[in-house]
Amino acid sequence: MNDQSLCLDFRSDTRTRPDAAMRAAMAQAEVGDDAYGDDPTVLELEAEGARLTGKQAAVFLPSSTMANLVAVLAAAPDAPHAPAAPDPPALRAAHTRLVTGEDTHIARFESAAMRRFGGVRLVGVAQRDDGSPEPAALTRALDDGRGQQLIVSLENTCMLRTGNALDAATTWSLAALARRYGAHVHLDGARLANAAVARQVSVQTLAAAADSVTFCLAKGLGAPVGSLLCGSAAFVDRSRELRLQLGGTMHQAGVVAAAGLVALRRVPRLADDHALAAALAAGLASVRGADVDMPPRRTNIVTVGLAGLDAAELRRRLAAQGVLVLPLDHGRVRFVVHREHEAAAVPHVVHALAGARTASAGVVQPASSSR
Repeated sequence: MNDQSLCLDFRSDTRTRPDAAMRAAMAQAEVGDDAYGDDPTVLELEAEGARLTGKQAAVFLPSSTMANLVAVLAAAPDAPHAPAAPDPPALRAAHTRLVTGEDTHIARFESAAMRRFGGVRLVGVAQRDDGSPEPAALTRALDDGRGQQLIVSLENTCMLRTGNALDAATTWSLAALARRYGAHVHLDGARLANAAVARQVSVQTLAAAADSVTFCLAKGLGAPVGSLLCGSAAFVDRSRELRLQLGGTMHQAGVVAAAGLVALRRVPRLADDHALAAALAAGLASVRGADVDMPPRRTNIVTVGLAGLDAAELRRRLAAQGVLVLPLDHGRVRFVVHREHEAAAVPHVVHALAGARTASAGVVQPASSSR
């Protein structure tokens, strides 16, 4: 393992760094000015993203958080793109209700932006064990929102619910329910590539049920920044204008779009991350007192709890042994595997979890020399 692996950072797959091939593509990128729509590398990336997701068009944005916000604003009937509207955006979109799982990234971390910039009321609903919204809870939320503009957001994979990969049938079923109420269906596909690889289907198959799709390039695929928002041509035109209004338009963006093109070619290798995550889960499950979640279709996320420890304390004890994780609710922590991790890390992480179990409040067991 290289020297930078000595501190094993499993907090997120956003921690990946562009490798030599990606940096070379960035250095050699042909650029224009994306504000004028003439950056050839951005145009190529957007065309590839639309093809990958099976949508008519795509727009390149700096982040998935902005892509989700733009998607919701573009789906609202009186979103901020409407010309010469006298009222501020928050008032014009005040009758928009966004329904999503209570543990999705949008519900937990993006609702304030939805409310501030779009006047959107977010309603979080209970989720099933696979991470999908519970249909009865979704129905109640949609019933309560009759007469409002309705948007239903699904997440695949659900990063706070074991990273399970939803199948296409589940998405189609929930989308059909949403459309009975006239709702726009948005898919937050921050890790949709992982879901497709885990399900051994195309990204397009998993995206087909949605009206709009966010597809992140900067997680397991390894680009330094960037996300694609995909949908109909008219939807993407509205989204592009909203991107400008929110300050998300970049100029010589081909430099980072080139990294995104390299990332798209690396979708198949996500299977390596999934295999390593499975090996990590098996190793952690061997530790006495460990409770490792076993999702129906694992991707690159492993969640675990340790009897007698809350998540914050477990995180602290693991960090003391050079293993960084993200604390979640209900006493669990999250490991996210990505391409910079190696199989040789698994014994060290297992040893660290065993040490966390036996450590006193102020002392942890020394880490293994096997890194």
